Amino acid sequence: MATLLKPVNSSPADSASLPTRPAPWAAAWARPGYRLRLALVLLLMAALLSVVPGFFHFIQARPGHRLADPLLALLPVHDVSVPTFALIYGAVAGTLVYLLPRPNLLLRALWAYLFLQLLRMGTLWLLPLDPPAALVLLRDPVMDRIFEVTTQPIVRDLFFSGHTATMTLLALVVRGRKLRRALLLMTVAVGMLVLIQRVHYSYDVLAAPLFAWLAYWLAGRVTKQQPAAQDSIPL
Repeated sequence: MATLLKPVNSSPADSASLPTRPAPWAAAWARPGYRLRLALVLLLMAALLSVVPGFFHFIQARPGHRLADPLLALLPVHDVSVPTFALIYGAVAGTLVYLLPRPNLLLRALWAYLFLQLLRMGTLWLLPLDPPAALVLLRDPVMDRIFEVTTQPIVRDLFFSGHTATMTLLALVVRGRKLRRALLLMTVAVGMLVLIQRVHYSYDVLAAPLFAWLAYWLAGRVTKQQPAAQDSIPL
């Protein structure tokens, strides 16, 4: 009886006969549709990058309206550039590490970021605003170099908050409860910090997650995959 209940060990030959699932990047790259969507989004992002500096200088040169914001008046005013960008670039780096071995999630994240930038450029063009009166200039070590804002700071890029929207998007594209919860907490912190810096109205920050979700949803329509094509590595 004991012999009958003894587990049977599979031989190396049996293991070799089991089907193996290809690595996520190999499986994704084998699909022409994936390669086309990846090449297209990278091309569109490069094209957008070439026009973004000129667009934001146009936004900065255009006069706007200053809004009353009772919620903003309740917060203190401080220069919190360092913790703001420590959170943002730390979150971006951590999310990229998570996404790189997951090509399908990475593709959706790239499309979502492209749509987010297009949505923001649209709202900025439609809603010319002046910043809050107590604004403290936010020093971004990366974007300052791209836009050359040492001579002309960009402070009229208000509705909606790109910092808060980007953080929200990072939380949307990852999987796993703990990681998403951590990114959401960091998103709330960034939203509060940009208000304390007075570089945004509260309306800009509150609207940002809605636009981030819209960009993420649009990206899902563009990169829609069959269940068998999803990334297979553990979350």
